[in-house]
Order: sequence, then structure tokens, then C-alpha cells
Amino acid sequence: MAYRIVTLPGDGIGPEIMAPTLELLRAVGEFEFEQHLFGGACIDAHGVALTDEVLDACRRADAVLLAAVGGPRWDTTDPGRPRPEQGLLGLRKGLGLYANLRPVKPLPALYDASPLRRERIEGTDLLVVRELTGGIYFGEKTRTETSASDLCSYTTAEIERIARTAFEAARAKVSSVDKANVLETSRLWREVVGALHSREYPHVALEHVLVDNAAMQLVSSPRHFDVILTENMFGDILSDEAAMLTGSIGMLPSASLGGDGPGLFEPVHGSAPDIAGTGAANPLAMFLSAAMLLRHGLGLASESAAVESAVQGALDAGLRTADLGGEAGTADATRAVLEHL
Repeated sequence: MAYRIVTLPGDGIGPEIMAPTLELLRAVGEFEFEQHLFGGACIDAHGVALTDEVLDACRRADAVLLAAVGGPRWDTTDPGRPRPEQGLLGLRKGLGLYANLRPVKPLPALYDASPLRRERIEGTDLLVVRELTGGIYFGEKTRTETSASDLCSYTTAEIERIARTAFEAARAKVSSVDKANVLETSRLWREVVGALHSREYPHVALEHVLVDNAAMQLVSSPRHFDVILTENMFGDILSDEAAMLTGSIGMLPSASLGGDGPGLFEPVHGSAPDIAGTGAANPLAMFLSAAMLLRHGLGLASESAAVESAVQGALDAGLRTADLGGEAGTADATRAVLEHL
């Protein structure tokens, strides 16, 4: 029986990078694809970024593949108006996706595309494990004409389950990132992570790093990190910073996982409305997100490795999209990867 994958092309370049990704997936296996509106496109059609029908379809799927959401036409500071990003938060909450995994491993072919010197990034191979359904993004929000507030809240159970994900993924060390010198939530975070480490994972090295120090170390000595564990907002910021080690945010995939339900797989980059419709979008992060879907979502490790190898082979052979300093467009990149599959 074919696996069922719900596809959410979203906005901007989303549909342009989704189509070749489905072509790539069809080349490695048999899948049923079910497409739905999401984000800004869903706001235009239904007035909300995520409908109950789409959420139900995602719950029934074996995996969910998302391209990108957002754009200036939906930007607003009015708390009463819908925003595309609300769909993403609703999907994470609705599917129980509490763990976001973002691998950062610059490919040798792209060392010179990074804004950092080759000797800084060479050999970097880290994983950011970000808590995805708690913290300031989901806390109670207030707004008046002269003030606003966002509550940052975490429970012991929420911290333990994401810390367990990080310890299970670590090869040697977990760097737990917080702001325990200032924030009460970070002090609880540090206590819970430390207790879990002592109780269940003493064989894995653990260090506690303040978030500002972690941000500096990411650009000064990224090889220092194995697994970075952190809460929602810090993880959002640090993982985008880490993306630049690869040469372009257009190269970074991600997986959002939870309990027994389907995972959500998406590139880290945004919808790039400035290049939408030009055929210039880099689809490689989307391809690598599909590889994570195959491995983490469906357990198809060999098919996942084939996709990753094809992307690396195309880059080794000279493929460079505009964001990587070249001239290849979406179609060129797709053709190159398919030829190396």
C-alpha cells in the first residue's frame, strides 16, 4: 500500500519547490499525495490560515510535507486579523509536534559559499533540537493601546520530553541552551535537564550554555557542538543562525516530530515572495526535507540516503543556484539532482 503524504505548498515560492519535490519522491517510491491550501493561500480562500478540514487530513496522513508560508500581503500588526504563521503554530499544536530537528552539516562542495572562512566551518556536523509547542510563542498574550505582553511558560513534563529527544540523538554531547542568569523558565529548564541527565543519560556529556554565548560560539567554533537543545524562541533564532554555516538558508531542511501521529517536514527558509514566479528558487532544502520525511517519517532509510546522495552529487558536479553564487534555476537544480539519483 502506498504511503499517504499531505502536501501543503503554501505561499510565494512554495508551489514552485513543491512540484519538483513530488517528482523526486515519485522517482524513489510509491506515494499518494493529497494537496491542501495552507497559510496565506488558505486565508484568501477561507479567512483562516489552517482549517479544521486540513488539520483532520494531516492527522490521517502518514506524513505532512510543507513548502513555505507568508508574504507581505498578509503582514499585519492587527491582532484581530489572521496571519499565515498562525497556521504553522496551529498545525504543530494540533499534531502534537513538540520536537523540531534541524541538522546543520555544511557540504564540502559549499564550504566556500559560507560567509565564514572554510577553516571555521570545516567538519561541522550538529543538530539543533528545538522545543516546538511551549514557551513564549504559545503563552497567553495581551494587547492594549499602550502595552503588550507574551507569557513564557514551561512545565517539567514539556522540558523532559524534548531533553530526552536530544539525549537520544546525541553521539557524544548535549549543549543545553538557556538564559538561566535572568529567566525563571530557564532556571527550571536547567534543573530538569540536569536531573534527567544524571538519572538516565550519564554516559552522554552535558553542558549548560547561555544563549548569547551559544550564538557567539556558533559562528566562532561551530565544530564545538554535537546536539544543541533549547526552548522554542531561542531555537528559532539559533537554528536560522546555524543555517548560514551551510552557505545559504536555502540549504537547510527540518523535521517536526511528536508522539504517534505524522511528522511535519519543511525547509527552514521562507516563502521568498521577491523571487516567486521567476523560476530562480533553490529547491535543495525542500529536497532534503523530503529526505528527512523518508527517514524520520516513513522509516525509508535507503531511499532517504539516495536523495541526500543525489543532492550532494549534483553540488559536487558544480550545481549552484543564485543564493549559492551561481545561475541555476529551479528546473536546472531539479534536473541535476534527478540525474544523480
